[in-house]
Amino acid sequence: MQPYSPFFTACLQRLQQSPLFANLDRETLRQMLAEFHFETWNRKAPAIDSRQSRKRFYVIISGRMRVNRINPETGRELTVALLGPGDGFDIISLLDSHEHKVFTTALDDLETIHASIETVRAWMLEHPELNRTFLPYLGEQLRSLEELATDLSLYDTLTRLVHLILRHTHPEQQTRELELIHDLSHEELAGMIGSVRAVVNRHLQNFKKEGIVETHRKHLVVKNLHALLHKIDQHPKLKP
Repeated sequence: MQPYSPFFTACLQRLQQSPLFANLDRETLRQMLAEFHFETWNRKAPAIDSRQSRKRFYVIISGRMRVNRINPETGRELTVALLGPGDGFDIISLLDSHEHKVFTTALDDLETIHASIETVRAWMLEHPELNRTFLPYLGEQLRSLEELATDLSLYDTLTRLVHLILRHTHPEQQTRELELIHDLSHEELAGMIGSVRAVVNRHLQNFKKEGIVETHRKHLVVKNLHALLHKIDQHPKLKP
């Protein structure tokens, strides 16, 4: 991407804010950005092909992308990651060079930049400060997968849904609109906790009746965080 590109400034700002690149100085980021290529996908369309991520590393500039695993026999889906602006894809392929057999979907109009895997690996050797952000980011991704595995193995659907909402609730925001998942359908939320739409719909309707959440302009908002936390205390946690 060249500095005269209409997307250059926005992409540079996003790299500066990305948890992966935030430690690098502006001039280094400008030089790196010259190695990136800009690519877009339409909302609800299949996005990055897993075969591409063996050769390219992507950074999301704007929009959200869902990463799914699918059972080919039943068609059931599980969302293993929900990525937003500043996130990288695919960390796993970057580490082991193998295809990561997942399916991705653009939840919004999606803007990304990508550079070759070899280029990104060379940056990691050349710029130790990149590793100082990469390792905590990798740890965060591993922690999220561990939490997903724990929820699926040990907890019932109500507790899993509460955990999902809490993970995406910013406690310091007065409105407590959910981050990344605020406007997802009940079916999409179900895919994130290994459940089905009808079950998620029933729990959310109960939460609304109890004044715990509300829908504001088609966005889900946590209205009573204390009551939501109390759901975990009063509800049997262990999966039957």
